[in-house]
Amino acid sequence: MRLIIDVWRQDDPGDAGRYETHEVDDATAEMSLLELLDRLNFDLVESGREPVAFESDCREGICGACGITVDGDPHGPQQNTPSCHQRLASFTDGQHIRLEPLRSAAYPVIRDLVVDRTALDRIIVAGGHIGVPAGSAPEADALLLPHERAEQALDMAACIGCGACVAACPNGSGHLFVGSKLAHLSLLPTGEQERGKRARSMLAEMEQDFGPCSLYGECAKVCPAGIPLMAVAAVNKEGLRSFLRRKAD
Repeated sequence: MRLIIDVWRQDDPGDAGRYETHEVDDATAEMSLLELLDRLNFDLVESGREPVAFESDCREGICGACGITVDGDPHGPQQNTPSCHQRLASFTDGQHIRLEPLRSAAYPVIRDLVVDRTALDRIIVAGGHIGVPAGSAPEADALLLPHERAEQALDMAACIGCGACVAACPNGSGHLFVGSKLAHLSLLPTGEQERGKRARSMLAEMEQDFGPCSLYGECAKVCPAGIPLMAVAAVNKEGLRSFLRRKAD
């Protein structure tokens, strides 16, 4: 399979950036987008040129590091699939594709396809944690939790923090990411003590870098973990609850 690639090159955050066009003529349908970049970089290094910088770690759809934009779609053409699992079978022989970083004002480009997503980390630092007593582990049945509630919490906890939801949103909203974290922790009894403070802290941090929710639903379409759109409701729900119960918290 032959693919023509317009890939974004940017030397540093202050560089204006530009597209470079390359051809890979020995790609296969089974290869992932990251393997395509590996193949391109092999050719670039062999010819004495600078390889394309991009992030990857596990390549199993778990770490959230691999996100890139493909023809304007965060992660690629397949919905709810991380970049490392996007296969070239989605493209045709001779197709012209464009690879660029995740685009958002909250994600400054560090180099080529690598972006700085520490704005997401700051939200977690602000309140994405719980306080637990130190010492020996409690009994497994010390805190009773209905099975359905536990499953809901696990579904929301599946977020891998890739940030594609922000790049997909026309407003650059972080509501799906923040909502999944708030919903996950609010469903568990271990997070109840900090619930109000957590909501206030995380929402205040979110407002610093991210836009308002557009309710277009583009975020849920690209989320590799399949976080449902209903997660965004937790942002307003937990924010309102923390306001009404502030003295109690």
